[in-house]
Amino acid sequence: MTVTSIMVAPVKGLGLAQADEVELEHTGVRANRRFYLISDDGRMVNGKVAGPLVQVAAVTDPDGTTLSLRFPDGTVVEGPVELGAAVETSFFGRPVAGRIVGGSFSEALSVFARRPLELVRADEPGAGSDRGSDASVSLVSRGTLDLLAREAGQARIDGRRFRMLFGIDGVDAHAEDAWVGRRVAFGEAVVRLHALVGRCAVTTHDPDTGIKDLDTLRILRRYRANVESEEALPIGVWGSVEQPGPVRLGDPVEPL
Repeated sequence: MTVTSIMVAPVKGLGLAQADEVELEHTGVRANRRFYLISDDGRMVNGKVAGPLVQVAAVTDPDGTTLSLRFPDGTVVEGPVELGAAVETSFFGRPVAGRIVGGSFSEALSVFARRPLELVRADEPGAGSDRGSDASVSLVSRGTLDLLAREAGQARIDGRRFRMLFGIDGVDAHAEDAWVGRRVAFGEAVVRLHALVGRCAVTTHDPDTGIKDLDTLRILRRYRANVESEEALPIGVWGSVEQPGPVRLGDPVEPL
């Protein structure tokens, strides 16, 4: 079993960036989901309501002190991150503290999304994940994706659709389900997996355009509805970091 993909999103809801190597800390990958977006009423904005934002690529440093946004037309907005007013945002009922980011980032994203948006940097690394740092690691296997593709009548399904940190290969479909509650080594790091990942409408979107193109929820409802899980229509698993360390493409994955 090996790591075959590593995907991070410096800005929650924007495009995923592939990495060859990441450093797992107790809060996860420091730069992953460090930034997020809010609407003019202070609500968190993600791919469910602004899917085409995945067309925007973001790059930041580990501490989120600089940011670069590349738009589909080639326009780049970049510079140092200037922090403004403090805000608190609800992430599915969990409060996340952050600071409004100054400069032209918010304006450029608002124009692209055709709705008013403000960019926020979370105060704490790991806070920008849906479930916080307790769920800073997520993974899905190629075997699982291949089974889903067969159920969907597709040749292949792009794993980016599920926005997982790690993709792995070398196991049967949904073998990762059985790792919940166990410790799993990824390269030099060790993760404890806590639960299956329930799925939402974001998975129905093309990962390049953000436009709905596959009814993944209907497919999962057909063949995964009876799976025991606290979350509906699960695929993939999430967990937290027990032993920090680097993880590289090709590293072994081993349940302990």
